[in-house]
Amino acid sequence: MLDRAQVENSLNQIRPALQRDGGNVELVDVTSDGIVKVKLMGACGSCPMSMMTLKGGIEAKLKSDLPGVKAVEAV
Repeated sequence: MLDRAQVENSLNQIRPALQRDGGNVELVDVTSDGIVKVKLMGACGSCPMSMMTLKGGIEAKLKSDLPGVKAVEAV
C-alpha cells in the first residue's frame, strides 16, 4: 500500500515547477488500489494544459518514484 508521506514527498519535488507558473497541487487522497487523487490549484486549476500537466508531469513522476501508483486523478 502506498504511504501518504511518500506521495507527498514526491509531490514536493514537483511543486517548485508548478509554483513558478502560478499553480500548485494538493494531495487529496491515496486509495488502497494505488489511485492518487490530487487537486490542481491556482493557475494549474484553470490552465488548458492541466491534463497534460497531470498525466505527463505529476503522474509520470509519481509512477517513477513509487511503483505502487496506478494512476493520478484530478478531483
